[in-house]
Amino acid sequence: MPTGTAAHRYRAHRYISRYIRPYLDPKTASLIATSTVHSKLDYCDSLYCNLPKSQLHRLELIQNSLARAVVGAPRFTHTTPILKSLHWLKINERIEYKILSLTFKLLNTDQPAYLHDLISLQPPHSTRTSSVVTLALPSTHSTLNITDRSFRHASPRLQNQLLDSFRQPLPHLSPPDSPLFIYIFYSP
Repeated sequence: MPTGTAAHRYRAHRYISRYIRPYLDPKTASLIATSTVHSKLDYCDSLYCNLPKSQLHRLELIQNSLARAVVGAPRFTHTTPILKSLHWLKINERIEYKILSLTFKLLNTDQPAYLHDLISLQPPHSTRTSSVVTLALPSTHSTLNITDRSFRHASPRLQNQLLDSFRQPLPHLSPPDSPLFIYIFYSP
């Protein structure tokens, strides 16, 4: 779904949120906003990876106006504190978090198989970081920029950029229990 089409669809949700917001408590407003708009943003978030900033900016405008509507803030209020108070990640952080949580699931459960086949572990080296999970970067035979946006390329790149403490094998944790969200949410 192109971001232009997404922006047009979400504007309707934004206006509905503004009109019904006075009748809702903050928790219910946040729940409605999350279920209507964030579910649609998360639907194709891996396709948004490495999207040009101009395209991501359109999605950020939607999320920011929705956040203002949820808390009832004026139109030109700075949104970073609002997003933090709602515990929402910025669009780029959401994309990275979703890809990393899916990668975590793939590494620990091998499901879904069609995505698990796209990633491979790099053979361990005999170094002090040999217990760290490192994914092999696929070779790029294409000069197209869209290749870097695929899950096959984005997942290893993002996983290997994490701190070593987040790349330890942790089979007993599930993504909501992992500190990954906190790391992304509070990183500068």
